[in-house]
Amino acid sequence: MLDAAARRLIDPPLAEVARRVASFGIGADAISIVGFALGLLAAGLVAAGHPSVGLLLFLVNRLADGLDGAVARVNGITDRGGFLDIVFDFIVYAAMACAFALHDPAANALPAACLLFAFMGTGSSFLAFATMAGRRGLTTEARGKKSLYYLGGLTEGSETIAFFVLSCLKPQWFPVLAWVFAAMCWLTTAARIVTGWRLLG
Repeated sequence: MLDAAARRLIDPPLAEVARRVASFGIGADAISIVGFALGLLAAGLVAAGHPSVGLLLFLVNRLADGLDGAVARVNGITDRGGFLDIVFDFIVYAAMACAFALHDPAANALPAACLLFAFMGTGSSFLAFATMAGRRGLTTEARGKKSLYYLGGLTEGSETIAFFVLSCLKPQWFPVLAWVFAAMCWLTTAARIVTGWRLLG
């Protein structure tokens, strides 16, 4: 929901940083891989009971997620880069949810499992629509120039980041936050199904 507005704010400074990074010969794929490793480490730290440090690494992971795309726009967008970007995003988000379940199974396992169930809805609807949109030549740059069609919704990247930031700052709130966010994810999925039904008919 907030991604389009957020992109307008962060894209200009990110583009400037990307030009400097690209001038050193650092590629987008390398940034994606390093960011992915930091995201998994963040999840491991949360699972081990260090949410504050985990949050810092998660935010660096999210910065890398924005920077890799910006560098790709400087050097040239590739299918491999777009593939890695979206796969790594989904894995890190799932890892963070699992991390809270592993840290406190009694309190967090059920809401985390239901959140992962909801992530299946948002993830599958997003990727399925992107696949069909690609076949039909549909494009959008509402969330910046991307390798695939980014279908919006109530829960996009900005909202997911905010959810995990709050969860790391207040780990005891995770069960309630997870239930609320899972419900928001299902609203997003439902809206995407309706959109897909309407546009792909």
